[in-house]
Amino acid sequence: MSLADLRLLLAAVLGIAAAVGLIVKGRLHPFISLLCGAFTVGLVAGLPMEDTAKAVQKGVSDILGSTGLVVALGLSLGAMLQLSNAASSLAQASLKLTGPAGAPWASLFVAMVIGLPLFFETGLVLLLPIVVAAAATLPNGPNPDAAKLRLMLPALTGLSVVHALVPPHPGPLLAVNALGANMGRTMFYGILVALPTAIVAGPLLAFFTSRDVRLTAPVIERHDFALAAPPKASSLFVILMPVVLIAAGELRGLLPPGTASRLGWLSAVSHPVPALLLTNLVALPLLFGRKLRDSQVQDAIWTDTMKSAGAILLSIGAGGALKQVLVSAGLSDLLAKLASAQSISPLLLGWLVAVAIRLATGSATVATITTVGVMSGVVTATGIAPEWVVLAIGAGSVFFSHVNDPGFWLVKSYLGTSTPDTFRTWSLLETVISVVGLVSVLCASALL
Repeated sequence: MSLADLRLLLAAVLGIAAAVGLIVKGRLHPFISLLCGAFTVGLVAGLPMEDTAKAVQKGVSDILGSTGLVVALGLSLGAMLQLSNAASSLAQASLKLTGPAGAPWASLFVAMVIGLPLFFETGLVLLLPIVVAAAATLPNGPNPDAAKLRLMLPALTGLSVVHALVPPHPGPLLAVNALGANMGRTMFYGILVALPTAIVAGPLLAFFTSRDVRLTAPVIERHDFALAAPPKASSLFVILMPVVLIAAGELRGLLPPGTASRLGWLSAVSHPVPALLLTNLVALPLLFGRKLRDSQVQDAIWTDTMKSAGAILLSIGAGGALKQVLVSAGLSDLLAKLASAQSISPLLLGWLVAVAIRLATGSATVATITTVGVMSGVVTATGIAPEWVVLAIGAGSVFFSHVNDPGFWLVKSYLGTSTPDTFRTWSLLETVISVVGLVSVLCASALL
């Protein structure tokens, strides 16, 4: 390893440490702290200030361009579900079916099913309002915050597991195409691996990590307008509408060319942004009826929601900036080069490369893209089934979400946890998904 490589590793460590220290010890807002960390990386790595600033701008614009609108539209939809009492109504109906004891398991499996066609962020902003409402109706025990987390954390687990391990999510899908894996087998193997991983990282882990965690107020402020809850069928339609639209876009690619060409409009509405925008427009009259014209209701939906969205989007954008400076400095390329020089199991190698790049850049997609480039030659040389390599890379790509991951700040805002408690809950959850996922891949690949 050259001195330049060592300097780059030192820059990454110092930049991330600076961001964490300013947030936890300095009590600064994550937006400022993460930007300071990004410029620290550029300064120590020897990047010109102009290049660092351009990387910061690119990181912010990329993440807000891809995620910002989804978060904002999801927040407004979540506000409608809460303010109209639709979320509470659905949550109470769900708890009657499962009971408090079965609620975490129902939360996990519903998230896995609904999350299959969705980006992680889209699934999060759709499901969490319902789960939060369900958590609020649980009986008050000695630790009500822990009871709420035991319902919310399994939902996050279900979304994250299918995001990492089951195509057609962007990361696994990209790996399938790049490594020449069979889509059907990858999906089948992915589901086999995802189920035990989700059980361990979801309800079982949440029982321990939720202890002694204190929650703050929810992202969306609560208002009491004495509104009658809309019909459950209308509420369920609003929840499922974007899921169906996005899933329909995925299914169009499986149809014969002649049929698919006549359904071109599905491509336009199946993207998360237009799907959520249409759902917002449909939700307004369905959930509020004549109250839609009430100025107080409109202010509560849009003004208060945008206040919450602003703080969340700033943190997410700054996390994207730190990620981009690390990538622009060449850290992901360095880690891939170092890992590819080692002679170890192809599955373990793919996982380790993805873990290293995930830790360095905070992006599961960047980790997958970079690792696939490294592993394509390894797959060809060893003859290993590429489907298992895809899953090993997917498991490694979600390892230990921390401050340079924009998703860390999104989850923190929805859970209502402090930064240290987000490490204890969300970051540990992601790590367990990654490790149990790898173990499951190694065991299943040896048996099948």
